[in-house]
Amino acid sequence: MSARIVVVEDEEALGILLRYNLEAEGYVVDVIDRGDEADIRLKEEVPDLLILDWMLPGLSGVELCRRLRQREETERLPILMLTARGEESERVRGLSVGADDYVVKPFSTPELIARVRAMLRRSKPEKISSQLVAGDIDLDRETHRVRRGGREIKLGPTEFKLMEFFMQSPGRVFSREQLLDGVWGRDIYVDERTVDVHVGRLRKAINRGRQRDPIRTVRGAGYALDEQFSASKPVAAPARTRVGAGA
Repeated sequence: MSARIVVVEDEEALGILLRYNLEAEGYVVDVIDRGDEADIRLKEEVPDLLILDWMLPGLSGVELCRRLRQREETERLPILMLTARGEESERVRGLSVGADDYVVKPFSTPELIARVRAMLRRSKPEKISSQLVAGDIDLDRETHRVRRGGREIKLGPTEFKLMEFFMQSPGRVFSREQLLDGVWGRDIYVDERTVDVHVGRLRKAINRGRQRDPIRTVRGAGYALDEQFSASKPVAAPARTRVGAGA
């Protein structure tokens, strides 16, 4: 199952941005815009990770963090504090009430995603596997190696990120804009046609002969890793028969 993340953020645009990018990573995301409402909902169900804004209506993020650390069911909940306050004293205060990490606005989306992944790797290692598998394709995040049917595939850095992005959400159709944001990041300007070029390179690298193409083109929408391919099991090679063997 995908990790579930709750974002408590009262800026609507930022909440939408965080949901969009976290869901693109394959996480299940809930966004709450009030501290007091988050306090109630977190009593009902505890997520795998909490992204918590410092300043919130109803109940401040600092006070909510303090309350969560006093409850047995949430005392170990990973909490990432998100705030515009950059002074060292304020960072210390956020950590002192129980936050595990701290990101100052404005922030880099790839950096925030990396911090989320690192926190989940420590707290929920089963939710952040270093090995991704789809059909007969294996991708190792730690060694940056990709194999198909045991054959190692040489991929450039961008093609590797693209393959990883697809394998995190089998069946989900991503627009070119979503792929640009998820693979290249919002801070870099790249033309949407660049996506087509790199998808073409990825296909050329992973497909040989009559091998099935795992990447599905959805006309007018974008690209997806075919969920049927992802669910299929690798087909074993037929046994060889020796010439001249007796019946």
